[in-house]
Amino acid sequence: MDDHDPGEGRDRQHDGKQRRPNLLDAADALFDAAGSTWTAGSDALKALRILLLADVSLARSAFGRTLAMTGVAIAAGASAWLLLMTALIVFLVRQLGVPWSAALLGCAALSGAIAAWAVWRADRYFDDTRMRASRRQLARLGIGELAGTLPDTNSNASSEAAAEQVKEAGEDRPPAKKDLGVDLTPP
Repeated sequence: MDDHDPGEGRDRQHDGKQRRPNLLDAADALFDAAGSTWTAGSDALKALRILLLADVSLARSAFGRTLAMTGVAIAAGASAWLLLMTALIVFLVRQLGVPWSAALLGCAALSGAIAAWAVWRADRYFDDTRMRASRRQLARLGIGELAGTLPDTNSNASSEAAAEQVKEAGEDRPPAKKDLGVDLTPP
């Protein structure tokens, strides 16, 4: 019986002479490799799609639950704040002898100051939703509304510094427009 691999016969002639692979054999091997590559890529994309859909579904569910719990927190916090302000007004009127109008005005001023601080902080947090770093990187790849305003991927220039220059230059003139006439959101 023969101990050699049956595949070895493709590369050699039976007489011991080396032969070149047949063009059809090479084409078959190439097409087999291409098919395997296509199948692997397709499987990877399917897995990524399934992961993305599951992630979006989880995020959607979490967002709904977050909104519900935020509503409960707002209701409980507002009632606690009202009770705290009532107790403060009663304390100011009965213990310190402050007139009702002054006690109410003081509590309203305190609540207004806290509300103004919260609005200021919320505005700062909301500014973080503009995804500046992602927009800068996409612009370097030539994607998005900032693509023409920032350096490309081959440049050593800092995207952040270029975005600051665009922002500073835009303060003196009207906002730039995209193709459809919509204002370009600064970086």
